[in-house]
Amino acid sequence: MYATVRDTTLYFDVEGMGLVPDGARMAERPVGFVIHGGPGGDHSGFKPSFSPLAERMQLVYFDHRGQGRSAAGDPAKYTLDENVEDMEALRRHLGLGPIVSIGTSYGGMVAMAHAARYPASVSHLVLIVTAAHNGFMARSRQIVAERGDDEQQRVVAMLYRGELDGVEKLRHYYDVMGPMYSLTHDPVAAAKARSRGILTPIALNRAFAPDGWMQGYDLRPELRNITATTLILAGRHDWICPPEFSEEIHRLIPHSDLRIFEASSHSIRADEPAAMIDAVAGFLVYRR
Repeated sequence: MYATVRDTTLYFDVEGMGLVPDGARMAERPVGFVIHGGPGGDHSGFKPSFSPLAERMQLVYFDHRGQGRSAAGDPAKYTLDENVEDMEALRRHLGLGPIVSIGTSYGGMVAMAHAARYPASVSHLVLIVTAAHNGFMARSRQIVAERGDDEQQRVVAMLYRGELDGVEKLRHYYDVMGPMYSLTHDPVAAAKARSRGILTPIALNRAFAPDGWMQGYDLRPELRNITATTLILAGRHDWICPPEFSEEIHRLIPHSDLRIFEASSHSIRADEPAAMIDAVAGFLVYRR
C-alpha cells in the first residue's frame, strides 16, 4: 500500500487486526509502527521475526523515503529530520492516535527524534540497539579494530568513507560483517533474507560519509521531551551501537526501562528472538 504524504510517497504494509472480538464487544488494539534501520535498507528484514507481535497490536511497517518501495525523490532529503516528518505525516494520514513506536538501529534514531518532537503522538516507545549521537561511529571503529579481521576492518573503513556506493559493495559489506552483527550468524539464511530486501547505498552514504548528515547527529538535548513509556533493548556484544549508548539513553529519558541481552550482538531478533518478542509484548501491559 502507498501513502502520498508531504512531498513523497511512502510504501507501508499492515499486519494484524485493529479490532478483535472480545465477548460482546470489539476491542481496539494499539497500533505499532515498525521503523527500519540502515539508512539504506527497507522494512523486509522485520518479516517474519516481528510477526508474533501482531497478536498484541496492529503492526504498520513502512519504508523511509528513497528506500525500499517508497518513492525516490531528492537524495538531499534522505535525512533523519525528513524521516521524522514523514513518519508523523503517515501517522496522521492513517488517522491514528498515539502509536507504539518500535525503532531498531537507525530506526531507533528516527523513533527517538519523533517521540521527542511529537510527544503526544507516541504512547509507548521501544528503542532497539540504537544511539542518541554520532559518538557510536568512533566507538564502532575502535571495536572493529579490536575484534575484526582485516576484511572486516576494510569494509567498515569503506562505510565511514562513503565508499559503499553500489548494491554489490553493500551486499559484500553485510556478508563480511554478518558474524559481527549476529552471534548466531547463518550465512545461508542471511543471504536469503538480504535477497528479499532492497538496498539503497545512496541513503547510507548520505548519512555516514565524511560530509554526511550523521556527522552532526546528536539527539541528547531533545530526549528530556519524551513522555512516552519507554523500553530500551541492547545487545551486550553489539559492535556498532554498543550497550553503553543504550545506557546513556536510559539515563536521559525519564522513567525508561533498560534491558541488555547478554547473548546478542546488534541483531537481537536473530540472536535471541523469543526473548526479544517477549520483552516487547510484555512491555505493552504497562500503561500510564
